Amino acid sequence: MQFTLHQENDTFSLLCGATVLLRHSAQAPCCFVGHGQESMQMYRGNFDIEDYVDERSALRELVLEQDAQGARLSFARHAGEAPQLVFEVHARPHGVHLQLAFAAPQWNRLWLRLPAEKHEHVWGCGEQMSYFNLRGRHFPLWTSEPGVGRDKSTHLTWQADVTARSGGDYYHTNYPQPSFISSQRYCLHAETTAYADFDFRHDDFHELQFWAMPESFEFMLADSFIELVGVVSERFGRQPSLPAWLQNGAMLGLKGGEAHARTILARAKEHGLAVSALWCEDWVGLRQTSFGKRLFWDWRWQPERYPDLKAWIPELAADHIRFLGYVNPYLCNDGALYQEALQHGYLATALDGGEYLVDFGEFDCGVVDFTNPAAAHWFEERILRQEMLDFGLSGWMADFGEYLPIDLRLANGVDARLMHNAWPTMWAEVNARAIERAGKTGDATFFMRAGYSGVQRHCPLLWAGDQSVDFSRHDGLQTVICGALSSGLLGNAYHHSDIGGYTSLFGNVRTPELFQRWAEMAAFTSMMRTHEGNRPDENFQFYQDEGVFAHFARMTRLHVALAPVIRSLAEDAVARGLPLQRPLFLHYEHDHNTYAIQDQYLFGPDLLVAPVHAAGATDWSAYLPAGDAWLHLWSGVRHEGGQRVTVAAPLGQPPVFVRAGCAQQDFLLGLAA
Repeated sequence: MQFTLHQENDTFSLLCGATVLLRHSAQAPCCFVGHGQESMQMYRGNFDIEDYVDERSALRELVLEQDAQGARLSFARHAGEAPQLVFEVHARPHGVHLQLAFAAPQWNRLWLRLPAEKHEHVWGCGEQMSYFNLRGRHFPLWTSEPGVGRDKSTHLTWQADVTARSGGDYYHTNYPQPSFISSQRYCLHAETTAYADFDFRHDDFHELQFWAMPESFEFMLADSFIELVGVVSERFGRQPSLPAWLQNGAMLGLKGGEAHARTILARAKEHGLAVSALWCEDWVGLRQTSFGKRLFWDWRWQPERYPDLKAWIPELAADHIRFLGYVNPYLCNDGALYQEALQHGYLATALDGGEYLVDFGEFDCGVVDFTNPAAAHWFEERILRQEMLDFGLSGWMADFGEYLPIDLRLANGVDARLMHNAWPTMWAEVNARAIERAGKTGDATFFMRAGYSGVQRHCPLLWAGDQSVDFSRHDGLQTVICGALSSGLLGNAYHHSDIGGYTSLFGNVRTPELFQRWAEMAAFTSMMRTHEGNRPDENFQFYQDEGVFAHFARMTRLHVALAPVIRSLAEDAVARGLPLQRPLFLHYEHDHNTYAIQDQYLFGPDLLVAPVHAAGATDWSAYLPAGDAWLHLWSGVRHEGGQRVTVAAPLGQPPVFVRAGCAQQDFLLGLAA
């Protein structure tokens, strides 16, 4: 794609077509450099981060050099002074790259300003749970625990903050990414793993801050949002197609031991519940903590909890039910695998070379050092292959990629503050390589909550993390919709969540209604999976109520009936990089009313899903995009697009609409039966 460098008086502009990507003048410079001293403290995956900026200097002088190979932009503070930053500009098939050629060594901060339009919308920055349209706010980009409640105005968040520094805020996320998509139909990606803060609060510019000099800035452009998402997906790597067995029903998350799992499975069959898999994270054993029931982080089968598991897995497979487990990249120091890794030198060390342990809440763990190729290979073969795949597991939750501490020493010698954001992608690659070497790509699977640039290439399936067991605005059911939409635009096609939420603290417990509304939404996602939560005994479980059991069984059968649609959308994801859950504007970019909608989605081009995310609701309002008419799934009533409509939404009838006249209309309307 060709770019244009335009200079008028003292104003310089970089354009692709009619889109202005960079604008600079002495009065309004686009680059600032500086020096800062950061303070970063981690407590169980939560970070207190502050910065003291010693100096910030505007680079007002720009010298432009251009030849047949591209262009060179040299920025200085004043005319006649030495350049402080030099970028080389190169055309790419789908845009333009600014490659950093030189940065004066005294600077460790960069602020880049990009031109903005007053009514521009911005999306992306990884998996954002609170706000889909990012305008009007700033977003620090640092992988961490998202927090409990994530809303400083609520009592729940206050309680989490004062007891464990874990309340979080709207921008905290397991999966940040220094990439955003603009309604001007371009994507900007910064190639860096440093802490960053993207500020979209100004009408006429976006200011991107970095705590190290990025390697490059990549602008990707297209004529439509659908094309742009495809370009972005290709850039970060297409995910493999979903295993077909995931659409055989719900994956039941159970952690009460083998007898409990057998009982619930038998009851599920009696109730007509479609089951694709059992996900028993406690296959490795449990330990009791003040947070609740935690797993024993020594990634091996524990016969005490699952005495007949070796024989049971092939029995389940004969019944077309898979068995999945749990793993993360840390080893508890009271387990055998920790000692094995320690003896071989596979663990990260303290800065002085001594033993390094992380406090995970009443137990300590070592960090497997994936920057050491031998350690990564050991984890892939010794744990993921021998203890899991060879044992018969068809997959696992690959948890805790966001936890890398910043005060340890890694084998590659890179500062842990620069490796912290990179860690989720390295963790995903370890899991993907183990499955690939076992010849099970596309059959065995794993799902992650943590991410960063490039995780798309390795992680086959995102899960939304540890939502609270409620309908709350910033940590409840609706946040997983926002997370699916924001991450989907950046090439993460498959997304799901714990049905009913996970985190139950300070008396906040799951209700039957919450579980049912969550299940209604989950039926229209990549996969359905339950979780008993961090405190199973205090929270409602679907098998405790006959009415909820029947409702859930119906939703699983609905999900199975959607299998042809899901398979078709998965093929589309492989071919074009489009997510299964899509923001409305992806297919209706002419309707600007769709640009900020974050609590409903298109499931492919022909289904519109508007999940109920409030307690006590019996009807629900949904916006229908202009340009098509829509048929209410349950009543068949036709509604013209371009308006908000209210429909009855009793339990069991989630607000879903079929695009009138689509090729699948009769099939989709038949789902109501």
